[in-house]
Amino acid sequence: MNRVRKRLERAARAGMICFAAMALLFITAETNVHKGEAAGRAAGGKAAEQGQHGAGARGTIKPMPANAAGKPIRKDRAYFEERGDIVWEVPSAGKRIALTFDDGPDPKNTPAILELLKKHEAKATFFLVGWRVKDNPELVKRTLREGHEVGNHSYYHKYFRRGISAAEIEEDMMKAHRLIKQVTGTAPHLYRPPGGYYNQELVDVARANDYRIVMWSWHQDTKDWSSPGVQRIVNKVLNSARNGDIVLMHDFAEGRSQTVEALKTILPELKKRGYSMVTVSELMAHRVKGEVKKPRK
Repeated sequence: MNRVRKRLERAARAGMICFAAMALLFITAETNVHKGEAAGRAAGGKAAEQGQHGAGARGTIKPMPANAAGKPIRKDRAYFEERGDIVWEVPSAGKRIALTFDDGPDPKNTPAILELLKKHEAKATFFLVGWRVKDNPELVKRTLREGHEVGNHSYYHKYFRRGISAAEIEEDMMKAHRLIKQVTGTAPHLYRPPGGYYNQELVDVARANDYRIVMWSWHQDTKDWSSPGVQRIVNKVLNSARNGDIVLMHDFAEGRSQTVEALKTILPELKKRGYSMVTVSELMAHRVKGEVKKPRK
């Protein structure tokens, strides 16, 4: 009996200890729950307060544009060329090259160039400066009469760098446009910006006035305006010649022009190689939509 009683007493003590431990665990858990609820309420209140301030701030901030998170669009040659806004060259044109002459007409050089073109059965495009058209209207008429093409090269030959508004670009462009149309009876549809400067404003103005912007092949800038030497002009054109090139030359240049002398070699040699020398419009007639070729510098 004593042995049984001792066992019961030990069991009772063990049970009391377990009960006390369980009670302690319950109290601790209850306390922690209340602490957590209090912390949660505090955090929630702070978050709500911040949300209210944030809502007020958002009301004064303009929404971000849809592409703000992306990279800014780089409006370079590839951008405008892919859209057909500007033409630099037309590789798909086959064995054709467009010779172009800027800054004229000039009473001395332009007639000499026209004679050489006629001799070698070549056609070209002349980008005219408005005020020179005004001084040489008959020369412009002769250019068209002999089967060549004329384009708009602005009125004052002012560079359209940053800071020039679309309104200023359009005013200059259309002043030359009206004069060329008055002299020739035909509205020009090709435009070459002075100095080769272009931007989105120029593209928008040109498109709004039914103009296509025409530049030149980067590897065919003869820089003949700087009188680099007849042979250097010749080498630039002939050593770089490839299908669909648009060659940049000038029929007016300050000082002594070497373009006429260079053409005496360039024209027969291009013809000998099988190239047809055509207007820019004829060259573009062979252009494949979306055609882009990595430029050779």
